[in-house]
Amino acid sequence: MTDSKYFTTTKKGEIFELKAELNSDKKEKKKEAVKKVIASMTVGKDVSALFPDVVNCMQTDNLELKKLVYLYLMNYAKSQPDMAIMAVNTFVKDCEDPNPLIRALAVRTMGCIRVDKITEYLCEPLRKCLKDEDPYVRKTAAVCVAKLHDINAQLVEDQGFLDTLKDLISDSNPMVVANAVAALSEIAESHPSSNLLDLNPQSINKLLTALNECTEWGQIFILDCLANYMPKDDREAQSICERVTPRLSHANSAVVLSAVKVLMKFMEMLSKDLDYYATLLKKLAPPLVTLLSAEPELQYVALRNINLIVQKRPEILKHEMKVFFVKYNDPIYVKLEKLDIMIRLASQANIAQVLAELKEYATEVDVDFVRKAVRAIGRCAIKVEQSAERCVSTLLDLIQTKVNYVVQEAIVVIKDIFRKYPNKYESVIATLCENLDSLDEPEARAAMIWIVGEYAERIDNADELLESFLEGFHDESTQVQLQLLTAIVKLFLKKPTETQELVQQVLSLATQDSDNPDLRDRGYIYWRLLSTDPVAAKEVVLAEKPLISEETDLIEPTLLDELICYIGTLASVYHKPPNAFVEGGRGVVHKSLPPRTASSESTESPETGPAGAPAGDQPDVIPAQGDLLGDLLNLDLGPPVSGPPLAASSVQMGAVDLLGGGLDSLIGDSNFGAPSASVAAATAPTRLGAPISSGLSDLFDLTSGVGTLSGSYVAPKAVWLPAMKAKGLEISGTFTRQVGSISMDLQLTNKALQVMTDFAIQFNRNSFGLAPAAPLQVHAPLSPNQTVEISLPLNTVGSVMKMEPLNNLQVAVKNNIDVFYFSTLYPLHVLFVEDGKMDRQMFLATWKDIPNENEAQFQIRDCPLNPEAASNKLQSSNIFTVAKRNVEGQDMLYQSLKLTNGIWVLAELRIQPGNPSFTDLELSLKCRAPEVSQHVYQAYETILKN
Repeated sequence: MTDSKYFTTTKKGEIFELKAELNSDKKEKKKEAVKKVIASMTVGKDVSALFPDVVNCMQTDNLELKKLVYLYLMNYAKSQPDMAIMAVNTFVKDCEDPNPLIRALAVRTMGCIRVDKITEYLCEPLRKCLKDEDPYVRKTAAVCVAKLHDINAQLVEDQGFLDTLKDLISDSNPMVVANAVAALSEIAESHPSSNLLDLNPQSINKLLTALNECTEWGQIFILDCLANYMPKDDREAQSICERVTPRLSHANSAVVLSAVKVLMKFMEMLSKDLDYYATLLKKLAPPLVTLLSAEPELQYVALRNINLIVQKRPEILKHEMKVFFVKYNDPIYVKLEKLDIMIRLASQANIAQVLAELKEYATEVDVDFVRKAVRAIGRCAIKVEQSAERCVSTLLDLIQTKVNYVVQEAIVVIKDIFRKYPNKYESVIATLCENLDSLDEPEARAAMIWIVGEYAERIDNADELLESFLEGFHDESTQVQLQLLTAIVKLFLKKPTETQELVQQVLSLATQDSDNPDLRDRGYIYWRLLSTDPVAAKEVVLAEKPLISEETDLIEPTLLDELICYIGTLASVYHKPPNAFVEGGRGVVHKSLPPRTASSESTESPETGPAGAPAGDQPDVIPAQGDLLGDLLNLDLGPPVSGPPLAASSVQMGAVDLLGGGLDSLIGDSNFGAPSASVAAATAPTRLGAPISSGLSDLFDLTSGVGTLSGSYVAPKAVWLPAMKAKGLEISGTFTRQVGSISMDLQLTNKALQVMTDFAIQFNRNSFGLAPAAPLQVHAPLSPNQTVEISLPLNTVGSVMKMEPLNNLQVAVKNNIDVFYFSTLYPLHVLFVEDGKMDRQMFLATWKDIPNENEAQFQIRDCPLNPEAASNKLQSSNIFTVAKRNVEGQDMLYQSLKLTNGIWVLAELRIQPGNPSFTDLELSLKCRAPEVSQHVYQAYETILKN
């Protein structure tokens, strides 16, 4: 009869009935009752009320019943710790039972009950079991030490269990040795600094002896432990390799991969001249090939590991190309992985075979696989020079099939072939141009545009081809827009007379009509290059390009060495070190291969610096070059020009005509290379005004009456970037100025479901050169639903470009998810500097000097302040009252303020007497750059009404 009867019942008062049965005198009835309890527990019913009755059943000689009771105990001890103590006496008694199975069962269960009160009672029985005469009990006790260490590490160290574990490595029974090694490795993982597995030649010898006799999982523990050992010389390394090699023929693939890991590591220490080295290479190939006859999931794991091995030592599998040929019934993930390894093993000897195979794959039905196969043909051409011609003709055959996605992939790889072998295969360009209309993927369009721009002099209608792309410029992806901009500039430099309109059109589209800072910056750089120094433009844009390298997707050498030490683990499947995907308190030790002997230098590329080497200390705002927003925004395209604060400020604020005749000089041969002085002057960005004095000097500058610590008015935080537009990141903020320092006070809220890290910020060029003075410091990862407040210091020494409106600021914020863009308006009063008080004579002279057409009139209605209060409030925001007077019952305040870029603004504030609580104000502003007046008026209104 089956056990299903325990899971079905229609009776009421089930717990009551079970209680009665558990207390029955009949052994069979008791056993049936405990089975029913376990069945109820399994399906999720709460049977914790029966705890004392089940514990009473422990006093039995029946092993089956004891196992069931122990199972119940493990499940409920945590929720009923006080009652679990009742079972301790039975545990202690069972640990001295004559039957070794019961002794082992007792110590195993005590280790699984994670209750602090029980832990202290466990020590004595555990100590006895570690020295038990039966190896089964000893091996169970060894694992129990690791469990106990997880609950209470200090207790294990105080009781000396770690020393006992170390002694078990010398045990006569191989299974005990394997479990002792497993337990010590587990404990060492959570304490990377402790040297628990202190391996020496003697203990290594004992491990190797045990290796032949223990179970497969025991072998894996021992092999993993061996992989962490550093032999003292090549002779010891060879000796270990010889004793590990038989494991390569094991039936369990995990044992095989663990053995491969040990051999790959110790091979580093062997000289390549040794006969044994060549023998070892031959022995490594068959087991790896055998792994590929397993089911697809195991094949995939094996292929991911083989991918690493092939990158490290391609000679191991160089004659085994055929096993990586794709079978028709392979799942796609196996196919793609095999394809990758085929390219890595491709050489002059087997290239004909590989190409025939790849051409076959390109006619398959699976689109992803076909794309990868076409790319693979291109990679073969770049890797094996002798095959390039054959590869190009194969690609042309594929283009003739007119299958859309095949044509697009072929064009992408042909672009790379042109880069590798310049002036060799350009005859195929005509064929490529025929397929221009069918391209709809950004990468293929960008590749085709690059080809047209690069070889514009060979294509008669290059301008027409590029113009056809220009029609939908704003609908193209960024990749295509950038490529189109560069290609048209190249075309212009090669055929200046025919394409002047085209280049002006693309520069206008990229700079004035685009929101993408990356595109705009590239546009402005080209614009300035073309208008100031056409010769330099030609040298920069049409410079000779370096040949591309053959393997662009190789894993970086130091990371590869680390991953070789993790063969057979998840790290080798992800191709990432464990610390990239393992979270939590457990320390992840960085592993590396032993230093190579002089004669065993690897054939691969020379070692580069470690992957995580810190870059320079300069605070790059968004450091990674691959980000959407490049480093272009940091470029200042001209030296700062200092001048008197009132002179030529209109030039600084006005838009600079970047082309200013520069294109004409490029087209006119007589002036070629010598732009007129006026052009150069127009294109140099003018930066005016003295730098802001530092906060400290302001504090002590008592003569000017400045230095008050009450900061200027701060607007409440507003949401700048809603979470819906930034994949869950919400950014609110405001701007403040205190004691000469400008800050952007940000509040970042994570409304996504994943942790956010790696924050950085960058500003586009703006009217006043606002830029971050330090990187964006978010010290801890931002968890879901968490909010963090940050004050980002700003300075005004960034690149300047007039914005519309004047106080518009475009910002890019990057995190581990993406780059997000938003724009905000900063209040102009944060740019009012502390030394903005003019003396009376200077005020009078300057007021007269500024033309009357520069004067602007504004009204501020219902201001709740009297003249004294208004003056004080404005002074706290660095608007200084130079003089006061009363004319016909009206109070007049004459005021001055100075912006960070040296522009002075003079004001006359006329206070109309209105009703007692609210007054109307008339504001007259005079300034050499009248475009700032509107924003200064807004600042007045904001400060006075808040």
